[in-house]
Amino acid sequence: DDPFEFGQIATANALSDIYAMGAKPISALSIVNFPQKKMDIDVLRNIMRGSLDKLQEAECALLGGHSVEDDELKFGLAVTGQAEPSKILLNNTLQANCDLILTKPIGTGIINTALRGGLASPKAIKASSHSMKQLNKYAAEIANDFNVVACTDITGFGLLGHIAEMIVKSNFGVEIYYDKIELLPEVTDYAKLAMVPAGTYRNKEFRQKMLVENSKIPPEKLDILFDPQTSGGLLLVVPKQESTKIVKAMHKCSITAQKIGKTTSKAEKIEVRL
Repeated sequence: DDPFEFGQIATANALSDIYAMGAKPISALSIVNFPQKKMDIDVLRNIMRGSLDKLQEAECALLGGHSVEDDELKFGLAVTGQAEPSKILLNNTLQANCDLILTKPIGTGIINTALRGGLASPKAIKASSHSMKQLNKYAAEIANDFNVVACTDITGFGLLGHIAEMIVKSNFGVEIYYDKIELLPEVTDYAKLAMVPAGTYRNKEFRQKMLVENSKIPPEKLDILFDPQTSGGLLLVVPKQESTKIVKAMHKCSITAQKIGKTTSKAEKIEVRL
């Protein structure tokens, strides 16, 4: 309900793909659909203020934008980034003997759904908002100092959906340790109440077949793993000998990174350890 925070979150989300590729954002164009007859123009001003706040933090210039009158408010950014060719990160270049590191907690989609249903607590809302506003800039800068072999950001496909993208048509699989994944407050409670976004079911339908056969994952945990994220963290694939060092470096910068799994030789398969 806060236009300033809305602008911050939308901007952090838009910048995330640039950071996931090992690049730095340099410029952006805003894209706005605004219901001028229903909303005060101050709403748009505050959205832009929030967006500029995050763009300044990212040292990214806003060059202009496009606006359209619409029945529903929409806001986003088209972002241009720059990277050294040798430093560009892809999401499909996994290697053997690597750990997976996740840099943010998950559960924003479930909390946002609980919020719309009037069930989310102030604690959960605050934690979710704080996470969504955080730029992946700082995690990406630390990752740049290490031998990261692959990277993606966790957004609309959910954690397992994005992991599936990383291993599809490859010789590798992934093993995930559920208890190592940091969750936002009260996410499990809301998932048990089926307060999950529609995108969760689409994600499961599309990628659940990549889970190892006979995986006995409780329904609420499976929903959390496929929960669509807004401005989620980076998922880094790092050689085992470097993973502890990169996690420690991130913790020193107050980034709640965790080792949540490893690569395996089970091609195109995801195994979840509970």
